[in-house]
Amino acid sequence: MSRMNLITLGVREMGESLRFYRDGLGFQTSAAENEEDIVFFQCPGTKLALHPLRRLTEDIGGVTLSEGGFYGITLAYNAKSKEEVTDMLQRAEDAGGRIVKEAAETEWGGFSGYFSDPDGYFWEVAYGDMWKFDDNDMLIID
Repeated sequence: MSRMNLITLGVREMGESLRFYRDGLGFQTSAAENEEDIVFFQCPGTKLALHPLRRLTEDIGGVTLSEGGFYGITLAYNAKSKEEVTDMLQRAEDAGGRIVKEAAETEWGGFSGYFSDPDGYFWEVAYGDMWKFDDNDMLIID
C-alpha cells in the first residue's frame, strides 16, 4: 500500500464544519447545506471527507476518543510563499478556526504556523523555498 486516497475527519457539528471548510477555506464540494451523512471535498490528489464523529466511531467499532485532546495527527497545507502562510492562517481564523501557533521562521529553514478547525483538528500551514510543486499543485517529495 503506497498511496492515501481519502482523509476522513470525524466532526461534532456537520453544518459548522462544512461551512468552515467550504465557505471559510474554499474547499470545493457539491454537498448540500443540510448534509448529515458524509461530505467529500474535491482536493487535488488526496481527498478530504467530513463524517459525523458518532457515526465514524460506530463504523470503526465503537472506539472512544478523548474530547478536545490531541489525537496525534496533523494535516498540512503547503504554501508557495510566506505571505500565503499568513493569508491562510488569517482565512482560517476568519472562518472560525483558532490560531494555535503564529507563523514564524522554523528550525528547518521554512516558515509555518498552526490553526485548529472547529473540531480541534490541527493544520500546519507551511512554506519552504526549497519545495517544488507538480502541475496539480501537489508537493513533490524526492
